[in-house]
Amino acid sequence: MENKYSARFVAVTAIFITCLIVSNIIAVKIISVGGRNLPAAIIIFPISYIFGDILTEVYGYRTARKVIWLGFLCNLFAVIAIWLGGLLPSAPFWTDQSAYNSILGFMPRVLAASFIAYLAGEFANSFILAKMKVATKGRWLWTRTIGSTVVGQALDSGIFILIAFYGGAMVLGALGTMILTHWLVKVGYEVVATPFTYMIVGYLKKKEGIDTYDTATNFNPFLVFPFSLLSRKQASEQ
Repeated sequence: MENKYSARFVAVTAIFITCLIVSNIIAVKIISVGGRNLPAAIIIFPISYIFGDILTEVYGYRTARKVIWLGFLCNLFAVIAIWLGGLLPSAPFWTDQSAYNSILGFMPRVLAASFIAYLAGEFANSFILAKMKVATKGRWLWTRTIGSTVVGQALDSGIFILIAFYGGAMVLGALGTMILTHWLVKVGYEVVATPFTYMIVGYLKKKEGIDTYDTATNFNPFLVFPFSLLSRKQASEQ
């Protein structure tokens, strides 16, 4: 029988990718929280990690891997569309090209930092959660959602900030403070959202009838098969 996506899986995937793309667009604004300067993306980007946890916990690493790459491709498509929009000639009466470039323009170095940090952080997050689930035999969900986020967000924040800003006007001490602040805020976000994660995971496992354990999974992040959700029987046998 042909494999089909459930509406619930599509919704989780859509939220994950939407959080990723929107966070990259609004990250251009710097906000001040408790005297700390942070990108506006801090309000939504951690949600992508929460839903990444949900994908791995319910559907398994293999399915999460496909969604992570799909998110990467969708984000790349958005960046290309924004770039092309900036290149197109403006209408004679439209005088906001400089504002468009300032807000939506991407510096190649920052863009590369964002893409590399995303892949490293998301795959580390999914890998650790999947391994911890097997090690704990599915108990103590909070330990793996928070534990995987601690590592994934450390990689994401560290890689992005170092690639994007190292060698500029900021000294290493300032970069370290920025990395630590980003990491603490994102991990704190995950901790606060733990009851929400429990609720969604419990609902999906019950409705989908699956609870995937990656006991014999190839964790190579580049091993991507055609994007299709495993049937319930296949998923339960992983």
